[in-house]
Parts: sequence; C-alpha cells; structure tokens
Amino acid sequence: MHPATHAKNHPDRLAFVMAGSGESVTYRELNDRSNQGAQFFRSLGLKAGDVIALLLDNHPRFFEIAWAAQRSGLYFTCISSKLSVSEIEYIMADCEAKILITSAGVGPVVDELPAVLGDVNLFMAGSPRAPYQSYEAAIAAMPAEPIADESAGTDMLYSSGTTGRPKGIKPRLTGAAIDEPNALANMAQGLFGFRSDSVYLSPAPLYHAAPLRWSMSVQRLGGTVVVMEKFDPETALGLIETYQIDVGQFVPTHFVRMLKLAPEIRSKYNVSSMRSAVHAAAPCPIPVKEQMMAWWGPVIHEYYAGSEGNGFCYISPQDWLTHKGSVGRGITAEVKIVGEDGEALPPRSEGTVYFANGAPLAYHNAPEKVAENTNSQGWTTLGDVGWMDEEGFLYLTDRKSFMIISGGVNIYPQELENLLITHPKVADAAVVGAPHEEMGEQVAAVIQPMDWSDAGEDLKAELMAFCRANLSHVKSPRILDFMQELPRHPTGKLYKRLIRDAYWGKEGSKIV
Repeated sequence: MHPATHAKNHPDRLAFVMAGSGESVTYRELNDRSNQGAQFFRSLGLKAGDVIALLLDNHPRFFEIAWAAQRSGLYFTCISSKLSVSEIEYIMADCEAKILITSAGVGPVVDELPAVLGDVNLFMAGSPRAPYQSYEAAIAAMPAEPIADESAGTDMLYSSGTTGRPKGIKPRLTGAAIDEPNALANMAQGLFGFRSDSVYLSPAPLYHAAPLRWSMSVQRLGGTVVVMEKFDPETALGLIETYQIDVGQFVPTHFVRMLKLAPEIRSKYNVSSMRSAVHAAAPCPIPVKEQMMAWWGPVIHEYYAGSEGNGFCYISPQDWLTHKGSVGRGITAEVKIVGEDGEALPPRSEGTVYFANGAPLAYHNAPEKVAENTNSQGWTTLGDVGWMDEEGFLYLTDRKSFMIISGGVNIYPQELENLLITHPKVADAAVVGAPHEEMGEQVAAVIQPMDWSDAGEDLKAELMAFCRANLSHVKSPRILDFMQELPRHPTGKLYKRLIRDAYWGKEGSKIV
C-alpha cells in the first residue's frame, strides 16, 4: 500500500495532524504535494539513486518531502537538528546530497551552513530567509501529477560507529514500484496490530529511524499520525484521550516522565483506547515496564534492532510478563551468542550478540566497519553483549562498547574523546555513561590534565564550553571530573569499565 492508494480510496482521511498547531493534512493533500515535490526534484535534474537531505524539526512538510523522495526513487537522509555545523557538513558530504531542505525551527545552525556547503541547493520550509529559497513556493509551480518514471526510493540514515564518525546505511534500490510490499508495514500489522484505521502517536523527533519509519508505515496502511512537535508527558496523555489514539511508539524515558506525573494528573486522562504501545531504542528498567503494564494494561510491545536492519527481535506483552527483562526472540534473523573464540555459546552464556541468516550489513563508504562487524561465518553484530535462555529469548547485558543511551538517543563516547584530546590542556580523556534517574544515562567525561594544578572549576568550565562549541549539546558532557592518570594498560588499552563502574557505584571502584 501507499499514500497514493489512500488518496484515491479515502481522499479526505487525515494522513497526519500536528499536535501543537492542529494543522492537519489529508491523504489527497499529502499525495498532491508529494507529487509536486517529485516533479520539483526532477526539474532540478535529480534522478533515481540521488540523495536529498532533510534538516527539519517536527515540521508539517516533513512527510510530504519524504514521500516525494520515496516516489522519485531518491534516497532521503534525515539529519538530526541537534548536530553542530561540522557534524552536518560531514554527513552532507558523505551522502553526497544534492539539495538540503531545512526549517527555521532547527535554530541558528541553519544560518551557518550555507558558508560550508558549497554548491548544494538550499531550501527552507516555512518562512525562508536568504540564501535559502522557499520550498513551498518551489513546489507550488509544479503539477500535482505523478512523474513518468516513478520508482521506490528509501531513507539513508546515519548510525554512529566506534570510530566516532557516523556511518551511512544505504539500502540497495531495486527500481521497484512505489507501492511494493513493505516489510516494516507488514510487521506493524502482524506484530503490533496496526490497522488501516489506526491513530498513531509519534512523540519523538522524526529524523530518528523509528519515528520516521513507523510513521510512514502507518501512512502506508492508511492510518493517521499525530505528531508531537515536542514531547510533554501530560500533553501526550491528553492527545491519547482526545484523538482516541490506539497505537504509538515510545522510548523508556517517555514512560518514566509519564509515570512521574502526580497521580491526580495521570488519572485525569482516559488512555483505554491504547491497544499497542511499542518501545525500543534503550533497555527499559523492569520496574518501569511493570508500572506501565499496570497502568495501561498488557499492551507494551518491545523490539530490539538497529537502523542497519540486519536483525530484529520482538517480545509481546504476554511473553514479557513471563520473561521479564528480555528483548525478545529473533524474527528476521537467527540470534547467536558468540564467545571470544568466535564460536556459538550455549544458553545462559554471556557473549556478543550476532544475527545469522539475516540481511547483510551495508555501511556507505565504510567497508572496514562491515568487516569489523561480520564474523567468519557471515554473522553480523551491532556490538551488543547478552545471553539467551533455553527458549531463545534474548537478554541484553551490555551496550555497543560502552555506547551511552540517554533518553533513547545513542551517544558514542569515542567522538567526544577524540575532540577532548585535541584541547591543549588535556593529556587523556575517557567518556562513559553515568546514571541519570530520568534519562537512564548521562554523559560523563573524565580528564587527565596536562598539568594537574589546572584541575579545577575554571578548566571544567573551559572544557564544557569547548565541547558545546564543537558538538551538539546531547553529546556534550553533563559531568566532568579529573584523574591524575587514566587506567591504561601498557599497550594503550583503556580500562574504561573501571571508570564506568565508579559512577554506577560498583564496589571497589572510584574516580581518583
């Protein structure tokens, strides 16, 4: 299915609603505007396989642009609105985007980008300012008819790696029809119970893989997406009641914030319409999920997967209640737990989680990362550590080489470490995740100064400002401490676990 189908059969059905402004767009309007967008892309000379980039907040034009690219056979790279100029510049160059479409809501960074993006065509949705051209004005002159050479395009999203540089995930285009069967939409129906008349709550930034892909899956099925411009726990409950929302996708931080509302506020809203609340992106503490089940009922579905698409695990609410803490069993690939010797381990043995007989890894311009995460048997890994029980249920016990997950956002320490070590007053640096009651984890940087006498509040403030000037705020440290010497092996290996354990209160561990 495809929005074009629903535009014919249910033209006045709402494709999406912006929760804050109330702006709504029907399937007829979504189809017409995506056709105009496709015509516009062709007028610029873009052909199947080319790339456009979206740097948008949760903007009303987001879906229209994404579907325009999808029906043009283009890749669309959605870039986080929280990144710095240098981070955006890198992604734009790596994906070879021909045009950038942004919005004023992204913030001051949009004014700095034109100077570094060379001959990229620049457009702004909403109220444009020079040198950006108006996206709406550009497509208004285009016919609302399908282009003659429609074919299915797809997203090309970026997932950071252990080297600190983000890696593009670029699926192969097949030239298939725009309404070809879609595996994710089929999964939304079969596993999570999404329906053609579902009303779906999207509370997270659309540039992330899950909100983008699940929302577009809802629109493939013909449902309505209610987009929150920014998450607020009480607002989310009010939207569930007002729109009779029956499906939605969350991260554990959303659950935590809703659970922390005063009981009288929580009880004000009727959430009985919710049939399927899907969560992923970060492990959900067992007590949090238990409380959500007690409140919303056994409607909390969970999955474990990466943007890479090499494997997918799923656990239903019923199975979770008898396998608490599990992220499910393999659906699209066989799960293997592999030991240090590269051999598969028996049940209840901890090792690296691999996927076998699934889709291969495919990182753009990074064959070394594909090789690094593929073993001799062709199994692939996202770098997580865990174990399986006798029934094949997977339990994660560690994360992607100490990757930090804060509020469902993946943060890779190496990138920040690489930046900190360039500061003239820093001799060595380690970045780990420290506990945070609401966000799950927060970024903690431990610094070995060049001169120990510099260790103090002035250097701390200087390094905090240095990080924020060069990286997005979500990647910058919330905690910064000093050590006279970081715990390194003579070979240079950093014993990062010793530092991380100190923050998590492990016995015998401390920051010196």
